[in-house]
Amino acid sequence: MKKQIINPWQWQNERSYVQAVEVTRPESTLYISGQTAIDPDGKSSTSDMRTQLIQSIENLEKVIKEAGYECENIVRLTMYTTSSKELFTCFDVFQNWVTEHNMQQASTLLEVQSLFETLKVELEATVVK
Repeated sequence: MKKQIINPWQWQNERSYVQAVEVTRPESTLYISGQTAIDPDGKSSTSDMRTQLIQSIENLEKVIKEAGYECENIVRLTMYTTSSKELFTCFDVFQNWVTEHNMQQASTLLEVQSLFETLKVELEATVVK
C-alpha cells in the first residue's frame, strides 16, 4: 500500500487532519461503523464529553486491532457530536490520539441533534492495509 497526503494549505495541520489521502495498491480496506462510549455489556455511557470521547476512541482502537489493522492507517474519520462547543473543550484528547498514532486522515466533524440514547460523540473510520 502507498499513501499520499494532499494538503494545498498548512492551516489544517493545527486541527489534526489532512485535506485528502490518496491510497494506491491497498491490500485491504476496513470500514468501521460509528464507535461510541458503549461498554462491553452494551450499556451507553451517561458520562461527560471527555470521558465519552476517550471511551469512543478506545472502542475504535479495539475494533481496528481486532481486525488486524493499525490506527496510523486510518485514512478517513468522521466525528459526530451532539455539541461541538462541548467537544472542543476536550479536543486535546483527540489531537493527542492523532499525534500518538502518527495519523494523517481526511476528517469531517458534524454536529447532530442527537445520537443513540445518552451518547454525545461517535467516531466512524476507514482504515487501509
